[in-house]
Amino acid sequence: MKLVKEFAGCVLRACSLVLAVLVVAYPVRGQDILIPMDAGQTDHLKAYGVAFWALERGQPVEWLLNYRGGAFMVGNFGTLERELAVRGVIFETLSAQAAALILADVESDRANTARVRLEKPPRIAVYAPDQTLPWDDAVLLALTYAEVPYEMVYDEAVLRGDLADYDWLHLHHEDFTGQYGKFYQYRNTSWYIEQQRMAENSAARHGFHKVSHLKLDVAQTIKRYVHEGGFLFAMCSGTDTFDIALAAHATDIVPADYDGDAVDPGALRGLDYDAALAFTDFTPSFNAAEYEHSDIDTGPPPAQFQNPALDYFTMFEFSAKWDPVPSMLTQNHVSTIRGFVGQTTAFNPDLIKPEVVVLAESTLRSEAKYVHGSLGQGTFTYYAGHDPEDYQHFVGDPPTDLSLHRNSPGYRLILNNILFPAARKEKQKT
Repeated sequence: MKLVKEFAGCVLRACSLVLAVLVVAYPVRGQDILIPMDAGQTDHLKAYGVAFWALERGQPVEWLLNYRGGAFMVGNFGTLERELAVRGVIFETLSAQAAALILADVESDRANTARVRLEKPPRIAVYAPDQTLPWDDAVLLALTYAEVPYEMVYDEAVLRGDLADYDWLHLHHEDFTGQYGKFYQYRNTSWYIEQQRMAENSAARHGFHKVSHLKLDVAQTIKRYVHEGGFLFAMCSGTDTFDIALAAHATDIVPADYDGDAVDPGALRGLDYDAALAFTDFTPSFNAAEYEHSDIDTGPPPAQFQNPALDYFTMFEFSAKWDPVPSMLTQNHVSTIRGFVGQTTAFNPDLIKPEVVVLAESTLRSEAKYVHGSLGQGTFTYYAGHDPEDYQHFVGDPPTDLSLHRNSPGYRLILNNILFPAARKEKQKT
């Protein structure tokens, strides 16, 4: 009996010593807040907004990759608990010892988890026109619902050099080829006529004879922004038209219906694929009436698959410790997400440059949904489709009410990108 008691005492002393070492190795405040991001979270989207809110107040946030759906840990400061409660976000209070044990577990070699420290809120810009258009942008909806501040910029601000003031830039549903989104069937509507008028006036004001020349200058300026360290995120046609415009810098791919003169007879030979970010060897569409810019987009699924109950895409799993960037961009409480279409629904994998990382692919066909790459000191991420919670969003449809989709895994991918630039630079190496 005496030996048993002595043995038990040794065990207790050893456990106390281990716990003391953990507390020293992982210093935390007297009390920490854990914001779980697994299936039990009441509002995933607002949780990102709280993390951003904490960063704005100088409070670092620990992003626990692959731990409880990509949970956040924050020191319990000021009115943090009240802010979480007001926004309807589930959280847990932790003692110093409990927080240290979680961090030790996350950083151990036993699981595919990692700890990334977020330190400074990125300055966010959304490239979008002042004109009211008959469709909504998923990123604007996500930023507004999550209460993340942003500013709007457009051609004049970009060409003036204002992008230097921002860390992260989103490309609104934009056509950088100067073909007005190829909405040719709507050419007689008031919004289309106004869009064309404003674009032509802007081109003339900046000394360009064509809208396509203006948009090329804008695209090349944004590309330099990325090369110099900017973070670029685009969805739908803001992805492929950006690359098409860059590749077509030395030729004319725009049909006469849009700019008054014919496509260059040698347009295909004149494409410079090295100038594009993510795609190569693609063929533009020279048909003005075709609602498609090139073969980069695989188009909506075949009729038999155009059903939200059948259309899904799956994210790849990456090493949280060795590949923190793709791991951050794919944090979620599920690995398979419902598909959604758009003018650019998915990317042809045969046309993706080999150095670009595919983050997610369709479960129906061989196509990529979500890709990421680097250029110089910066990065770009392309996410195909229009609205993650509206399977087929048509012109004139009402905007999605995100209060009805607080746990949307598709919208979570957007918000992962917003927090990604806040990570310490050494953690962004792949």
